[in-house]
Amino acid sequence: MKRKKLVSLCLAASMTAGMLAGCGAGETKETAGTKGESTAAATESGEKTELTFFYPIGVGGALATLIENLSTEFTKENPDIVINPVFAGNSTETMTKTVSALQGGTPPDFAILPNPELYSMLDMDAVIPLDDLIAKDGGQEYIDDFIPAFMENSYYEGKVYSIPFQRSTIIMYYNKEHFKEAGLDPEQPPATWDELREYAKKLTVTDASGNVSRWGVMIPTDDPFMFYGICRQNSDDPEYQIMSEDGTQVFFDSEENAQALQYLIDLSKKDKVMPEGSIKWADGPSNFMAGAASITFTSSGSLTNILDNTDFEVGTAFLPAGKQYGSATGGANFYIFKDIAPEKQEAAWKFIRWITEPERAAQWSIDTGYVATRKSCFDTDLLKEYLEKVPQAETAREQLDYACSELRVHNNQRVLQALKQGIDAAITNASTPEEALKQAQQEADSLLQAYK
Repeated sequence: MKRKKLVSLCLAASMTAGMLAGCGAGETKETAGTKGESTAAATESGEKTELTFFYPIGVGGALATLIENLSTEFTKENPDIVINPVFAGNSTETMTKTVSALQGGTPPDFAILPNPELYSMLDMDAVIPLDDLIAKDGGQEYIDDFIPAFMENSYYEGKVYSIPFQRSTIIMYYNKEHFKEAGLDPEQPPATWDELREYAKKLTVTDASGNVSRWGVMIPTDDPFMFYGICRQNSDDPEYQIMSEDGTQVFFDSEENAQALQYLIDLSKKDKVMPEGSIKWADGPSNFMAGAASITFTSSGSLTNILDNTDFEVGTAFLPAGKQYGSATGGANFYIFKDIAPEKQEAAWKFIRWITEPERAAQWSIDTGYVATRKSCFDTDLLKEYLEKVPQAETAREQLDYACSELRVHNNQRVLQALKQGIDAAITNASTPEEALKQAQQEADSLLQAYK
């Protein structure tokens, strides 16, 4: 496979054209960190090592405060290292901001970036493999402790380039009170596509004029993240992925994928249990929390926010199965940038090891709703006690046995945009699912041709 390093300019352009608006120009030196030479000099003189890292927030909850508090706590324990966290927007915006900073020669020292963007970072020659740092502190035992589904997007040619942290998967949330009102067992959520359709019909409420006052189900359709899991559900292959392992091919236009997309459309147009048209990612949980939808599919990273902001009993469950269960893993990983001094790289690694320690990662999961990324987190008394009190938090971890990766290819954002446009065309009835996915496939093939 040929590596293309002349993609940075087109990558930046693709970020701007991505699903969400970018954040503009590159960062100043004050917000994006200093160069390696100055760091080395500071270290030799005994001065503090200052690190800047970018991080995203894509779900509800006071995550910015948590990140800032953790950074402050680390500095208290390690007074020779100062961590300066910079909130960079949602995941897409954070990626855009990072690319701009890299191109401007003012990269952060490390960052929490969308986990599928490894190829983008490699194509820009922007990040370092972490194996040498791991060997010095943690070793293979540390890596093997991470949940395998979360490590899928961390490897390239046998080397580890990122560490899972802010990770999630999509699960089903349902209103147990609505279930009781509709004569449904609140302890038996729908387990199949057919059951979801039938449950949603009973849960949908209309007034005398036929206007819907409560939707049975609300599934976001404006983000391909949801689509990957639906495609896995409709595949006979338990290892199904929507792209090749080397990131040079995608498999959008299969008959099975078209059927999966048609199922989402039918919930709206045929079954009338979900609003028609494109449903934004935020609309599902917001309508669910307001009682305007009985079932929604959204990130497990929204769990704490949903539980804290509802006055009814919330149930969680696997996404209903088509031919099998399936859901995509999402979220972001830690990356360390290449063009900084080795001293800064080692300091960044020290922070990553610190924040991913089992007890701390367990507390992060409790505070946010994100899934604890290490197996040993679930052996801590802290998380055991929490799961006894909040059993809804167990759903995401159990469902990871059926998880698939997000789209992870070269030129990722432009390929992602092609898929998004295809899904939008089908959802809005501008094209059939077959036509829309065929067009997305053709555009993706063209975008990936240079990497084969």
